[in-house]
Amino acid sequence: MLTYLIVIVALALLFDFINGFHDTANAIATSISTRALSPRVAVAMAAVLNFVGAMVSSEVAKTVGGSVANPAKIENGVEVVIAALLAAIIWNLLTWYYGIPSSSSHTLLGSLAGAVIAGAGIQGVNWSGFTQIIIILILSPIIAFALGLLIMVLIKYIILWSGNTSRSKLNRMFRSLQVVSAGLLSYSHGGNDAQKAMGIIVFGLVAAGYQSDLSVPLWVKISAALAMGLGTSIGGWRIIKTVSGKIVKIEPINGFAADLTSSLVIQFSTHLGKPLSTTHVISSAIIGTGSVMRFHEVQWATVGRMLITWVITIPISIAMAFSIYFLLFKFIF
Repeated sequence: MLTYLIVIVALALLFDFINGFHDTANAIATSISTRALSPRVAVAMAAVLNFVGAMVSSEVAKTVGGSVANPAKIENGVEVVIAALLAAIIWNLLTWYYGIPSSSSHTLLGSLAGAVIAGAGIQGVNWSGFTQIIIILILSPIIAFALGLLIMVLIKYIILWSGNTSRSKLNRMFRSLQVVSAGLLSYSHGGNDAQKAMGIIVFGLVAAGYQSDLSVPLWVKISAALAMGLGTSIGGWRIIKTVSGKIVKIEPINGFAADLTSSLVIQFSTHLGKPLSTTHVISSAIIGTGSVMRFHEVQWATVGRMLITWVITIPISIAMAFSIYFLLFKFIF
């Protein structure tokens, strides 16, 4: 059991490390593409603020650790977590390799559900809790798109009202504002995404009998925050290329609006203790703000491919985790 628990912690931190360069790439893509920040400075800032954000709260971790299934009631819970993490890591690496801004949240939660079904039967999944999480994951990009569109319209009206329509002056002003908005977005990302790895470790601790509740130990917080910070420091240039240039041309004004929109949505969800997809939120905010600026220039074919990936991530993750569980713990071990 101790060996399995060590494997769980190692895999969870590896998942968090990959999440750092997979999802954080989205958080800094706009500021890099508009040259508000150099890649090196953006990555360093994001790494630090991801760590800080990850240390702030633990409500999202408790949701991840207990909403999909009750770890105390699953006899083979440690095996379930190992299968779930392996499936999530494989899918994250595949989508990163092909430069697709997929969701680490979707794949982790889908993988956990698939592994629980394999290990404890379909009745082992807390379907009401799982459904609530899925609803948030579906609604959050829609809200981000609508809010991004609204904020961008408001910014345009404020600019027209002020009479300051000099393109060069506006670009300089919003590049400066982007430094702040990119930092806020990185902090927000750490506060939501790093907690998912914390939650899965807590799931394993409860399943292994090392603790009886879903509280997050300090060592789990620190290790998950460090893993995400280190992953962020590597950078996710494949994802950055897609988000910053293949959806719509990003200028400082809509880059700032997209970052601000994403931060508001993520912070609100974290306050409620609900996990969401940072990837989906940021991408949707970029599409929303970009639609106001240049609707006809939005690369809708790229958006369509992203949407397909978003839709298939959960069912594929469920199937992968289910298969990995049976392969490892029914046929090999």
